[in-house]
Amino acid sequence: MATLRNLSKSINNTGFGVNANAEGGRLVNKDGTINLRKTGISFLERMSWYHVLLRMPRIKFLILVFAFYTAVNILFATIYVAIGIQYLKGTDAGGSLANQFQQAFFFSSQTLTTVGYGHISPDGLVANIVASLESFAGIMSFALVTGLFFARFSRPKAYLKFSDNILVSPYKDGKALMFRVASQKNNHLTDAECQVTTAFHVMEEGKRVTKFFQLPLEINRINSLAISWTLVHPIDENSPLFGMSEADLQESNIEVMPGIKAFDDHYSNTVQQRTSYTAKELIYGAKFLPTFQRSPDGGHTLLELDKLNHYEKVSF
Repeated sequence: MATLRNLSKSINNTGFGVNANAEGGRLVNKDGTINLRKTGISFLERMSWYHVLLRMPRIKFLILVFAFYTAVNILFATIYVAIGIQYLKGTDAGGSLANQFQQAFFFSSQTLTTVGYGHISPDGLVANIVASLESFAGIMSFALVTGLFFARFSRPKAYLKFSDNILVSPYKDGKALMFRVASQKNNHLTDAECQVTTAFHVMEEGKRVTKFFQLPLEINRINSLAISWTLVHPIDENSPLFGMSEADLQESNIEVMPGIKAFDDHYSNTVQQRTSYTAKELIYGAKFLPTFQRSPDGGHTLLELDKLNHYEKVSF
């Protein structure tokens, strides 16, 4: 493998270790999360349920809330049946066990949500205590769920779409490393800034280590991310990639980790997003195809997000 240039300019403040043998796969996942699992303490100690519930996919979150609601109602319905369905006025105590449980379940759902239609009511000290505890649990749990819904809905998010691949393309009289990004929602991002860190796995003093470098971009800041943005790192004599062939880049198991920070006008807040590209996602000798054009009626610019990763092979 070709020797990396400017090894003395490597950085060590990335937060990742330099021992390549201790790494498992890529350092950063495609969704921007760190490819890391923590052990050594109990599961409950290392888990932040608030963060889990905020980042959980929407469908899974709704299913979890519904499952929690159903489980609580099943629990209290079982307690009511164990106490005796006759202590719930308005129920048919002479029916089958399944029918009694059904009546207790729907009374539980009315109590948990504090709806209270009035058709069924608790009778006796024990039944009233259980109903009071359930109504309190309902108030607390629905307050938490409502807060989570609001936090998920209002959490600032960049909504950036990155190209699937990173390319080594002809650029001016040489070549450059390129990838593209665009805002995929109807939000408007301003003052967008990008920093790119790359990792190489190289042999140094007989052992394999990871070296990190900042990749300077031709333009690392733009005023408005209105359409797609092609980020370009010129591979010149100041680049750590200078002189490396496609085989060298693959052998070094290169990983490129861009991070973008911008200001969202709608949230009035700074948002950020990152991703990574490994050697398997690097296309050598290709260039991106256009992603935007004039609309057929000529009235506006048309950004085709499905073409963000479209490229064609070229020769140097």
